[in-house]
Amino acid sequence: MAKYYPEPSRTFSEYLLVPGYSSKECIPSNVSLKTPLVKYQKGKQPSLSLQIPLVSAIMQSVSGEKMAVALAKEGGISFIYGSQTIEDQAEMIRRVKATKAGFVVSDANIRPDQTLADVVKLKEDTGHGTIAVTVDGLANSKLLGIVTSRDYRVSRMSLDSKVEDFMTPFDKLVTGNEGISLSEANDIIWDHKLNALPIIDKQGILKYFVFRKDYDSHKENPLEVLDEKKRYLVGAGINTRDYKDRVPALVAAGADVLCIDSSEGFSDWQKFTLTWIRETYGDKVKVGAGNIVDKDGFLFLANAGADFIKIGIGGGSICITREQKGIGRGQATALMEVAAARDEYYEKTGTYIPICSDGGIVLDYHMTLALAMGADFLMLGRYFSRFDESPTKKISINGSYMKEYWGEGSARARNWQRYDDGEQAELSFVEGVDSYVPYAGALKDNVAMSLSKLRHTFCNCGALSIKELQQKARITLVSSTSIVEGGAHDVVVKESSETNK
Repeated sequence: MAKYYPEPSRTFSEYLLVPGYSSKECIPSNVSLKTPLVKYQKGKQPSLSLQIPLVSAIMQSVSGEKMAVALAKEGGISFIYGSQTIEDQAEMIRRVKATKAGFVVSDANIRPDQTLADVVKLKEDTGHGTIAVTVDGLANSKLLGIVTSRDYRVSRMSLDSKVEDFMTPFDKLVTGNEGISLSEANDIIWDHKLNALPIIDKQGILKYFVFRKDYDSHKENPLEVLDEKKRYLVGAGINTRDYKDRVPALVAAGADVLCIDSSEGFSDWQKFTLTWIRETYGDKVKVGAGNIVDKDGFLFLANAGADFIKIGIGGGSICITREQKGIGRGQATALMEVAAARDEYYEKTGTYIPICSDGGIVLDYHMTLALAMGADFLMLGRYFSRFDESPTKKISINGSYMKEYWGEGSARARNWQRYDDGEQAELSFVEGVDSYVPYAGALKDNVAMSLSKLRHTFCNCGALSIKELQQKARITLVSSTSIVEGGAHDVVVKESSETNK
């Protein structure tokens, strides 16, 4: 007969943290959420780390270029979805890497022979008031001038007016040279009372803008994760079918880390992918693998060369794998077993392989529980899909704003590449749904609130870091009655000032 586990597999909602001693040093501002992203040897530092333990899921409805930049500013990383053409995914990576901290690639550009009507439409489409006038109307072309709201009045000018007749021409612009530091650019902006400083190369090609309005925002992002060239870190999803073509393109585009996007990672197909990457690139290309739910799966991927390993099958809010195929495991149980395997592997080999909990996070306190149970960082889909920066539409349903959210295994995404069984190149049946989630606003505000809860809970447990939390946390299983007791009960609630996330 089949092997039978006598204990049920459990979810995060079945546990609570028991508070511990908090010293006077245990205040939220002292809590560090820094965490390793890729494996490292004992006594050494990982080549890639995050300032917060949050990454966005490899999904069409979650991780586009806007999400990547916004999350990197907060200290996390996005994995640009791979269920698109290699060329389109690589271009997304390039656009993220072209966005340095404080240096913005212009996405509002126009030709000098276009008209005021084109300017008005471009401003409506992009929301940007500073428009670069270039030879061909494209970014990274020769800069001829700039148009801002100070250059025209729609009420007093003909919409047929040519841009070249009312733009601020190049010879009247203050510019910065490529290679200038952000500090130097900001000094020029303040000295000349500018709103925007174009950065050009020796041939006069527009490379970036530095905006006055961004000065304060950069001061507000002390945790942003950057590479050695001050560009935002970004990840990318790959699959086990076209990796020999996709990986080189993504590496060339500048992806800092890759991750195999698969419904189930305990397979030869992932081993083949990891082996090819190691044989081709050695350890220079960092790549995560998964998903798995037990010790055997972890050891398989660890020995295959994974830089981090993802845990979770069937726990996502849009995932119906358990309904369709009857496979999976409660996320909390899976995480605790794999965390123990990770620690045992570290003791035996001296190699620490970070683990990522993927799925099952419904409430903010589940994040703290997952970290306490051993996760190094968390991959979130539904959580990030609700924000302005996700790639989906915001729509009104019955008077409430919602965002579209669909699974990679849904009929809408049709991401058959992540279901590799070595046979047909098609989606035989769906393992995800198409849905809506309540719109929640800007990523920055929501992430700040979630991290505030994490830091406060860390202090309740007497911990100032993720590792210390994992050492000191005490976790208790709770009954269904205790779960009910944990919320508002036996009262009529007048109003709620905050929506649980």
